[in-house]
Amino acid sequence: MIERRTFDSLGGADHGWLKAKHHFSFASYGDPKRMGWGALRVWNDDTIAPQTGFPAHPHADMEIITYVREGAITHRDNLGNQGRTVAGDVQVMSAGSGIMHSEYNLEQDATRIFQIWIIPDERGRAPSWGTKPFPAGDRSGRFVALASGMDGDADALPLRTNARVLGATLKAGETAQYTLDKRRYAYLVPAKGVVEVNGVRLDTRDGAAIRDETSLEVKALEDAELVLVDTSP
Repeated sequence: MIERRTFDSLGGADHGWLKAKHHFSFASYGDPKRMGWGALRVWNDDTIAPQTGFPAHPHADMEIITYVREGAITHRDNLGNQGRTVAGDVQVMSAGSGIMHSEYNLEQDATRIFQIWIIPDERGRAPSWGTKPFPAGDRSGRFVALASGMDGDADALPLRTNARVLGATLKAGETAQYTLDKRRYAYLVPAKGVVEVNGVRLDTRDGAAIRDETSLEVKALEDAELVLVDTSP
């Protein structure tokens, strides 16, 4: 089962400095049919104006993955962590027992990110943060684990949940395969480009809610950049 969720159908908010689209219920947007997908709870598509951002605020017991699509995001937290994550790279914050953080676009142009929240397998662990570069060439024509709590993904940023976040870049006409356990849930979004997933067309920034599938064949109809989450029910 692959349910296409068009970009135009997503919830959203315009705060001036922040233009957000929500694949799932978030903040003032509520849809009882879109409360999450397995352990995946949030997928926000955020555009942040230059020299603005999210001031310090708390989180607890959530795995928060930031995939930077354009520009860069600068992170600071009360653990003393500070870092700048640029387009194509990823940061992971395990909120654990509690963390206070800020996320700012200190660049001269807009920053565009996917913010993905996944429910952790355990609560109350010590919070942590990390970032890592993932060169686009390393995931050319194939899915590569960017963040993971599953076996065999030693090069990915660690997650405290039975899930993985993957990325791929495809040239027009290329195809990538991904094997999926039929019991698990997947959600795929093209950050750029147009693709077909098992024959279902997805335009840029559409979402595909996937379950009861054992394999995915993703064909690029034009040059594409993909983000895929594979998670437990």
